[in-house]
Amino acid sequence: MESTTVRKFYAELDKVYFINQYTLVHILKGSGTIQVDFKTYSDWDDKIIYLEKGQYIKFLSEDFLVRFITFPDEILFKSKDVRILFKHLVSLGYINYSECEDCRSFLGKTVFNTNMDKLIDTSIDQWYWQNPFSANKEEYGIIFDVKEIIDKEFSGHINIGHLKDHLIHSTHYNIQGLLKDKLGISIQKMVAGKQLMESQKELAFTDKSIQEIAFEKGFKDPAYFNRVFKNKLGQTPKNFRDNFDYGNRDRFTQDLIELIQLFHKDEHKLAFYADKMNISVKALSKKVKERMNVTLGELIRAQLIDSAKTMLQQGEIVKEVAFSLGFEEPNNFSKFFAQHTGVAPSIFKK
Repeated sequence: MESTTVRKFYAELDKVYFINQYTLVHILKGSGTIQVDFKTYSDWDDKIIYLEKGQYIKFLSEDFLVRFITFPDEILFKSKDVRILFKHLVSLGYINYSECEDCRSFLGKTVFNTNMDKLIDTSIDQWYWQNPFSANKEEYGIIFDVKEIIDKEFSGHINIGHLKDHLIHSTHYNIQGLLKDKLGISIQKMVAGKQLMESQKELAFTDKSIQEIAFEKGFKDPAYFNRVFKNKLGQTPKNFRDNFDYGNRDRFTQDLIELIQLFHKDEHKLAFYADKMNISVKALSKKVKERMNVTLGELIRAQLIDSAKTMLQQGEIVKEVAFSLGFEEPNNFSKFFAQHTGVAPSIFKK
């Protein structure tokens, strides 16, 4: 029988950590960005992240101290509500750690007790309290029913009639309308997104031929797969496989992150970093997007926000932070901070 395990470690730069058991990822400290299933996130502070089997996570900096808590299946499937933590919809699933007193109490212990059900139950309650899609429990039931069907049958033909036949919850809702209203996405786009992500995994982590992957994932032929892939990601399946660099894990990512950490307070322009990397701005921007699925500008802004938060938490006044980070006017810094965090620096400081 599987048991709950806890691992605390410094994550290796750019290493792909495959999730083979249902896992809670608690980032204890670190700066920079993380990548989960080819999407890059910089807003992970004060959050605990739940990942399901088949996902992966990468840490795009060398200073991440993380804790992985893995759960046995028999704990998770006592309640169908656990899927709200693991079945991610349009973004990464997470719990606001800073807002969940019971989560902090549990995870703050040096030694965990054996009652891991309580952590799961507490996280479920917190997720419903966060209510990220402003839905009621019946609506969430339908939404996650649809998600489960798509996850299992995305490579086949899925339509509204097919979904209604397989839904566990009430079908008096307009399913298409419900998903558009709550998630801002159609069923067709959810299916297409799942097809694309699973195709990316096959390209990155297997040596299957592109033709084989195309047919397995429900594309009508390799040429159509190639067009869809390039339209969505800006590169062909072959280019994507070459650029992901799963096996080699070269120094490009870390070299760039180190440059940004070293110079971001004085240098905000892309040209500076391109010059330091001995590459044109266009070429650097393209390489960052291909390797990290994020723009160079987003990396610089994320580092500025991270430094600003640290300085504000250490008691520095807003004006000092603004000038330290290279802003000519405190008002410009305040607008920048509020735009990217949703709160004014003076409020964040309090």
